[in-house]
Amino acid sequence: MRKNIVAGNWKMNTTVPEGVALAKEVYEALKATKANCDVIICTPFTHLCPVAAVIDQNVLGLGAENCADHKSGAYTGEVSAPMVASTGAKYVILGHSERRQYYGETAETLREKVALALENGLTPIFCIGEVLEQRDNGTYNEVVAKQVEEGLFNLSAEDFGKVILAYEPVWAIGTGKTATADQAEDMHAHIRATVAAKYGKEVAENTSILYGGSCKPSNAAELFAKPDVDGGLIGGAALKCADFMGIVKAF
Repeated sequence: MRKNIVAGNWKMNTTVPEGVALAKEVYEALKATKANCDVIICTPFTHLCPVAAVIDQNVLGLGAENCADHKSGAYTGEVSAPMVASTGAKYVILGHSERRQYYGETAETLREKVALALENGLTPIFCIGEVLEQRDNGTYNEVVAKQVEEGLFNLSAEDFGKVILAYEPVWAIGTGKTATADQAEDMHAHIRATVAAKYGKEVAENTSILYGGSCKPSNAAELFAKPDVDGGLIGGAALKCADFMGIVKAF
């Protein structure tokens, strides 16, 4: 049975003390409520060790925002999947549109990252999504299906089953625009059908597909009510405990 998940992507925000304080606040809020979903925070690399020390990951999961496409070596400034795993983190965001856009990440690079994440016991949160031009010209279904196929369809069914998908319409990230609940459901259903065509219905039905892109407390319940929307990958609203918990409580 697939899980409902709310995951926060902090991006390049908060200092270490600020991040530890926010993680503690979210953790305490979760302990005081009965969440009907798994909750994860994905923080900058610098925050992983100190945050891992102040939370119980049975209550609040911890992930990184990226990892390298090499295990080790002369790659100054990179952080490998084994390094991420050694902090105690259990998740890693891969293929975010900002990584694809600003840092030129390709399907080939992402296949390497996914393989290394899985090899080191990390659960990839694999991001896919179209830009505004592709939404407007009607190619968005093909674009997103191709991102899934090229980034993940080299995996065995068993390994694919360990991946969380996150659909993020790039035109809705940080813009205040949001895909309507019906647009989100249509794309999530299309992604699930794409997975089913490759791995079969059972694998597809067990795959969690999150929605990202200006998801906030005011629209989360409508989005999460859709049958193929299994939660959210939350950006800006993850940086305020009240907003983030408002989304968690939408389930």
